[in-house]
Amino acid sequence: MRFVWAVVAFVLATVLIGLGIAQRTVFMGPSEQRMTLTIDDSSPYVMVDADVLRAHPGLQTLMVRDKGDIFVAYARTEDMTAWLSDTAYDHVSLTKSHKPKTELVEAKQQPADGGETSGRSPVGSDLWLDSFADKDALVAEMQLTKGNSVLIAKDGVKDAPTDILVSWPLDTRTPWAGPLISLGGLLLAIGIVLYILGIRHQRRGRGPRRKGPGPLPETQPITMPERAEIEQGTVESRAARRTPRRLAIAIPALAVTALLATGCTADSWPQFSAGTPTPTPTPTVIKPDSQNPPAITEKQGQRIVGDIAKTLAKADTDLDATLAETRLTGAALAGRQTEYALRSKIADRKATALLSPAGAVKILLPEATDSWPRTALALTVAENDAKKPPVLLTMTQADPWANYRVTAMADMPASSSFPDVAPAWLGTTRVPAESAFLSLPPSELAGAFSNFVDAGDKSEFVGRFDELSQKLAKAVRDSRADIVSRAAASGAASTSTAVFKMVPSDNEPVSLATLGSGAVVSVSVLDTQTITPTNPDAVIKITDEPSRVLTGVSEASKGYTTTYGIQLFFVVPAQGSNEQIRLLAYHQDLLSVKVIK
Repeated sequence: MRFVWAVVAFVLATVLIGLGIAQRTVFMGPSEQRMTLTIDDSSPYVMVDADVLRAHPGLQTLMVRDKGDIFVAYARTEDMTAWLSDTAYDHVSLTKSHKPKTELVEAKQQPADGGETSGRSPVGSDLWLDSFADKDALVAEMQLTKGNSVLIAKDGVKDAPTDILVSWPLDTRTPWAGPLISLGGLLLAIGIVLYILGIRHQRRGRGPRRKGPGPLPETQPITMPERAEIEQGTVESRAARRTPRRLAIAIPALAVTALLATGCTADSWPQFSAGTPTPTPTPTVIKPDSQNPPAITEKQGQRIVGDIAKTLAKADTDLDATLAETRLTGAALAGRQTEYALRSKIADRKATALLSPAGAVKILLPEATDSWPRTALALTVAENDAKKPPVLLTMTQADPWANYRVTAMADMPASSSFPDVAPAWLGTTRVPAESAFLSLPPSELAGAFSNFVDAGDKSEFVGRFDELSQKLAKAVRDSRADIVSRAAASGAASTSTAVFKMVPSDNEPVSLATLGSGAVVSVSVLDTQTITPTNPDAVIKITDEPSRVLTGVSEASKGYTTTYGIQLFFVVPAQGSNEQIRLLAYHQDLLSVKVIK
């Protein structure tokens, strides 16, 4: 009966192991699903809708082949359409039957150069959420969501690649392959044991076999042992031969089973924990249904700020104002242009006046909008230098084809604290310059601070600004007093006079709303000092080297005016609040020195 059960176990083991192996071989289907995108017309750009890449679930793999450089990027569909509005492009979408179709979209507006295409390279645009580049063949994995699209191009002049393939992974898991092979191996081991027990039982049932020794030659007498000793030795010899043979059969069978079971991957076993959801934190801020998406994402913002810092580092090394202008504008650019002019003429000019993003973006506050211009605020910190103060900046994108340029940038003192703002994934609104919902409209903020500095205790804005603002105002007044006292000490007070004045600059204020119904407002002011002679026969000597370099003279008969630019960031509370206007960050640059004519 043991042989019967052993045969049954062998048969079942063969079936189960065979089924397990077949699931991983002959029964396993393809590992991915593919869709070829056919481009009938040639154009410099191909735009692929998100619906095409989301035609099947799972990670999307985009494969593009062509000779030369290949560029792929993805962004919000509205943004990409705006970027392509002045040129013709191929648009790949999905039909109702879930088949890809391509149509040529004509330019909605005439390019600036009057040509058929804009000839604009998509490489390096701040509009893209992410981008990829390679030669001859490009493979990009992405998880595109609804509302986004993919751009495929070369350099904006050559025709875009047309060999485009999209693939999605298929579920090739075989969760029962491992259990089937393991169960088959167990039955195989049981069958082997039953077979060995059957042989052992059969041999015991036959009884011992004894055979006497044959006759010995008469010429070779030997001493015979006792009969009991001969029988005992024969039994022990048989037992010694039988045990290794049984082990020789069982061990390879178990080894093969173990090898098959361990060769199965995690996909060959049931995943009982897959259905258990992992708890995730609930956002404390809920996005209104009517609110537009943020202008940039956190990853996008970090990339843009990093590129700004890299560009400014090269411009500072080469003293290239044109390069700096690609990433700076307004007050942030004016100070650098002056500094470059001074460094080109003064060999030992120090670099303390140059300010750049500190590195990592700690806080990103983008404007939530679908139109242009777009604005974002970033607080950057130096991760490897705790002594370096954080740098606060605002940057603006003028149109879909422009990159972000810094409009204001300043150091944030340690005593200053950043207000509560919306997370980057939500974004915020830009407060109008004439808004009456703040304790002071942004358009009046620069003038109010200027009046507070010039008039001091007599200003109508006394008590409106916080302690840090008051310290900065006092520092400016003390600097002015020092100039007057040094002129008196040198005897120039009787022949010259100094007039100081702070006024708002022509730069438009940038205001982004905070969570407390207030706003972070960046403004800039011009602090001027004018030295003029009081005696018609007197001549004002220009003694400091920067002023001589910028004016090109060493004396002025009618005097000269020095202008400093100060970039300021304030937190302005809501209308009706008892809070003061808080100074967040500030930075001063020398802008110009001009002779009065």
